[in-house]
Amino acid sequence: MAIIVSQERFLSLVEENKKILYKVANAYCKDPNDRPDLVQEIVIELWLSFDRFDNRCQFSTWMYRIAINVAISFYRSQRRKVQNIVPIKDFILEIAVADEMLEQEGDDIRLLYKLINQLDELNRILIILYLDGYSQNEIAEILGISSSNVSTKVNRIKQKLQQEFESISISK
Repeated sequence: MAIIVSQERFLSLVEENKKILYKVANAYCKDPNDRPDLVQEIVIELWLSFDRFDNRCQFSTWMYRIAINVAISFYRSQRRKVQNIVPIKDFILEIAVADEMLEQEGDDIRLLYKLINQLDELNRILIILYLDGYSQNEIAEILGISSSNVSTKVNRIKQKLQQEFESISISK
């Protein structure tokens, strides 16, 4: 009975926070065909680690931390096949819907995501967390860096993105 309750709670929390999966997958997979594999690996790792989630932080913070670690491993190893497939009862992640939503955004948003995808791993996820509304302290906790380092890096990334955005806009 406890396993069923735990599974239902897990599925509910992941469903509530599934946008995190899409953001991380979009940030780390340039090829849209790789995104479902990465999302599946993240969900598997979340499930395998779920019994260690102790509510000391928000579920979304914990989820980001795991998703980023899995994404970095996935990105570095360039694995294209999921090693362990775990069926998740009636749980369908809408990757195609997330891709459609990005396509429906304006040109400026698509350009911003393109520029973000060109950043290195740490800066990419840092700016995604910033754009997602996480505080400086929350970002520091998720990434394991100091709060002042977060502030410095965010300002530098924003300046860099703005310069690149303006140079592309001028050349159009």
